[in-house]
Amino acid sequence: MPQSSSTPGSAAATAHDSYDLVLKGGSVVLPDATVVTDVYVRNGLIAAIGGSGSAARELDCTGLTILPGVIDTQVHFREPGAVENEDLESGSRAAVLGGVTGVFEMPNTKPTTSTPEAVADKLARAKNRMWCDHAFYVGATIDNADQCGELEQLPGTAGIKVFMGSSTGNLLVSEDDMLERVLRSGRRRVAIHAEDEARLKERMDQRIEGDPSSHPVWRDDETALRATTRALRLARKTGRRVHILHITTPQELALISQHRDIASAEVTPQHLTLAGEEAYARLGTFAQMNPPIRSGAHRDGLWHWVSQGMPDIIGSDHAPHSLEAKGKPYPASPSGMPGVQTLLPLMLNHVANNRLTLRRLVDLTSAGPQRLFGLVRKGRIAVGYDADFSIVDLKARWTIDQSWLASKCGWSPFTGETLMGRPVGTIIRGHQVMWEGTLADKAVGEPLKFDATDRPAT
Repeated sequence: MPQSSSTPGSAAATAHDSYDLVLKGGSVVLPDATVVTDVYVRNGLIAAIGGSGSAARELDCTGLTILPGVIDTQVHFREPGAVENEDLESGSRAAVLGGVTGVFEMPNTKPTTSTPEAVADKLARAKNRMWCDHAFYVGATIDNADQCGELEQLPGTAGIKVFMGSSTGNLLVSEDDMLERVLRSGRRRVAIHAEDEARLKERMDQRIEGDPSSHPVWRDDETALRATTRALRLARKTGRRVHILHITTPQELALISQHRDIASAEVTPQHLTLAGEEAYARLGTFAQMNPPIRSGAHRDGLWHWVSQGMPDIIGSDHAPHSLEAKGKPYPASPSGMPGVQTLLPLMLNHVANNRLTLRRLVDLTSAGPQRLFGLVRKGRIAVGYDADFSIVDLKARWTIDQSWLASKCGWSPFTGETLMGRPVGTIIRGHQVMWEGTLADKAVGEPLKFDATDRPAT
């Protein structure tokens, strides 16, 4: 049961203290308990939890739940390059409308984000345009494999991203010797798209013209498991930590569970929600992504491992394509679907359906990203941390409407779905960025900081 803020010793604030903002009367999900209390903010940081004081602004959160800011660690915002599908402004706008306070953006843009100049260009494009805080992955290539240790130290970078199997874009590190070079260059956790390129090439004849349900037949379980096995073997050999993205098979999570000292794992809301038997018949190519939506048995197997404390993170793999492109007959249709705006709503609905607890959701979307990637002052509601909050109404039943979606691509596989649990407000470093579907006057997103790259003032 929620506790009252009047418990002895809970208050750091006193009546004479003055603050910039107070969140009043919400159920606050703290690291060790959920407490009905007030949260005070000063200079963009959490200044006090509980107690009393005056504030320049007051936000009534009665009946609402205040989560640590949700961080989506896998999005593709398509800028530079395919900005007709998404850009940094529109993608981050979708993020904050969905309650997301920070994103890690992927490097398969045009040109690729694989040089210091490309990282600097993205940071410049993001300034005063991105609504949420952000970091950019650097893509590993044949040309920069030995420089990854330097590239991962650039400010505003989330680390190195490796594509072991071909997907959207032209970043590919498919051979073991090249992947080993990448893993030997640097120290930060390396994010990996684990699909075996050789097997993908061997099985291209498994694709059936006009039948997107053949997508998971082509990109089968073994394609994923083989690449994940190779990645873990090389991680063990080099002593480098790896993060396996968008896992789709229970076998991969079982394997990773035996290598927790060097490996972490991500799953997506799509793979926890959709089942291929129904999704391809209803959505066609709009259910097509890499790695693919698999069977209901696969989905249930992923949920089993969620209950076992695996995986570590929920990422959306937000990867928008236009309606026109997605409408092409398979396999000419591109893989990928939008998801940053629906990540939190879908997972809140799973909480309502008792698939996971609210505390486990917080670990997957806030504490997990902080813990794995060394984010500075993010991931929990605690004094001294950034005042990042995802404020939700757990009792709200609502339907995802087309008009609510902000992505440039203009569609979602979840349009028309009725959910329990709705994002109400997004607060980033004390700025009220979104409330009840209305955005602030300007974007305030800033580059995320990491233990590995941040240099505190002396």
